[in-house]
Amino acid sequence: MNCDIERVLYTEKEIREAVKSLGERITCDYAGKAPVLLCILKGSSVFHADLMRAIDLPCEIDFLVAKSYGMSAQSSGKLRILKEPDIDIKNRDIIIVEDILDTAVTLSTLIHTLSLKEPASLKTAVFLDKNLGIKKPVKADYKCFDAENEFLVGYGLDYAERYRNLPYVGVLKKEIYTDN
Repeated sequence: MNCDIERVLYTEKEIREAVKSLGERITCDYAGKAPVLLCILKGSSVFHADLMRAIDLPCEIDFLVAKSYGMSAQSSGKLRILKEPDIDIKNRDIIIVEDILDTAVTLSTLIHTLSLKEPASLKTAVFLDKNLGIKKPVKADYKCFDAENEFLVGYGLDYAERYRNLPYVGVLKKEIYTDN
């Protein structure tokens, strides 16, 4: 797998430090509260697990499944919600945990859908905020890193369900995801 990586963008150590710092910020911002960390599966699972351990507050976790990529290298532009949260989010402080903010299709749809359930607050925490050079309908409330418009894998990010288990974030070689 490592031979498919053009270069490492964020090392395991850089990721650990950024997530720790983000957890400290959320701990401060939510002092006296018990937020629900809502993980968007599958890509956010690694970030979600590390982030919840970096937050020094009582918190709950839940999961939802939303897809816009499938097995392609590009978003379909349409979001399918395959699993909604199990807990009642009404009057709860919700933090949607997402791996990457690129087109914002996923987050804008989820924010709209979840806001209809009347949470006390609804914020977003993203691992990577990708610069696509477009105006996005959503801005991350919390983020670890900004990233340029490259195909990134590792630390939960995948291509065709592979590379999620890399402990770093790397740029995938173009020949891996394009037909030559």
